[in-house]
Amino acid sequence: MNFLDNLVLPQSLEHIELLHYILMMVLFLFIPYMSVLFGGIIISFWYRRKGLSESNPMYLRFAIDVIETLTVNKSIGVILGIVPAFTFVLIFAQLIHNTESSALIYLLTALLFSIIAIILVYTYRYSVTFGRLFDSLKEAVSENESSNEQLSNYRDGSIQVGTRSGRYGIIFLFLSLYLIVAAISVTTYSTGDNGIFGNLFALKIIFRFIQFIAAAFTITGGTIFFAFFFWDGGKKIDDVIYKAFIKKRALYLTFTGALLLPIIICIDIIILPETVLSGAIFIYGILSLFLLFIVYHFLYSMIRNSDLKFSGAVFLLVLGSLLAIIVKDQLAMGNALKPNAVILASKYDTYLKDLEGGDKGTEAVSGEQIFKNICSSCHSFDHKIVGPPYKLTLPKYEGHLNQLVAFIRNPVKKNPDYPPMPNPGLRPTEAQAIAEWIMKTYKTK
Repeated sequence: MNFLDNLVLPQSLEHIELLHYILMMVLFLFIPYMSVLFGGIIISFWYRRKGLSESNPMYLRFAIDVIETLTVNKSIGVILGIVPAFTFVLIFAQLIHNTESSALIYLLTALLFSIIAIILVYTYRYSVTFGRLFDSLKEAVSENESSNEQLSNYRDGSIQVGTRSGRYGIIFLFLSLYLIVAAISVTTYSTGDNGIFGNLFALKIIFRFIQFIAAAFTITGGTIFFAFFFWDGGKKIDDVIYKAFIKKRALYLTFTGALLLPIIICIDIIILPETVLSGAIFIYGILSLFLLFIVYHFLYSMIRNSDLKFSGAVFLLVLGSLLAIIVKDQLAMGNALKPNAVILASKYDTYLKDLEGGDKGTEAVSGEQIFKNICSSCHSFDHKIVGPPYKLTLPKYEGHLNQLVAFIRNPVKKNPDYPPMPNPGLRPTEAQAIAEWIMKTYKTK
């Protein structure tokens, strides 16, 4: 991705941390919207097909109401779908620069698929709306046979457009979301060089996408509750049977997804690499589970008492649980990228020195300073952090300092129990300085 590399700017550790926060805020907009879009188009398309095949007006009405309500309008598609996806690519290019990861290829493809999917979904939305309009006009001019036939042709054409755009919209939306989940997962798990397709179909990535689908249907059900029964007093639905039909479908969606999520969240935390785990990941995982527990309570109350007063609370709690999952996953990804962040920050320091015309020798930065700024985030002398402790690795370099310098300048994976060491990008004199300092210091620790 050379053209994106040209857009990457030198960043300090503080700037990189800020980019992670910005990325999290972008995902707060993008993931809930795309989840609802994904769940909404699937539900609408399913009930539309059933309604057409069974000539069931209630199914057709539900299909139209769901897609019109959940998509809002095409401007929302641009604001919450396309713009965040583009921003996501730019930030990710900055964060994984210098990692040789396939994640950026996934994201660029996902951006293209997302644009196509959103266009198709809104094409589907307007085609089903026009279909209902043609039905109304057909009833109004039922006595005029020629007009009736013409409207029937328009209606049939609208049905065909809706079927094609809906089907392909689901396919492209599925692919784009899978690629986004894959990009985040590849970065978090550091899956290694298994090729673009080898990484893409790893079991951990498939599992994480199942987590996304469960969350998508949960938030979609919660959004149906919010939009139909809470927002602005709820939709004016005079048909009691239709209202009960909507409630039943929303309960089924929300409860099924929310029932699966706790199991998936717990398994996801268990299978995360030990090197990316932190206390905050457990805290946000527990927070997500706690919010889902309250959702169960409200859903049970709605089932038992046929009371819809908790519709707004269910939506907000499900949304909060989804945002907690996003934070958990982003914290894990940020921990996985810490070694690369240190390397990018060291290059930033080098860039500043070059601008200032600073000394390029070992006197400019001592071996101890290089250890504190770069190496200490992954290495310690006597215990494991990300990489192995120095007391375990340095004895083999006794009397072979040049080999250690060569390894620091061009590291290769040697121990399968640890992730590969990224290249710190040190100059020869800096690599010599840090090698001499750690060889001198590790015996005293």
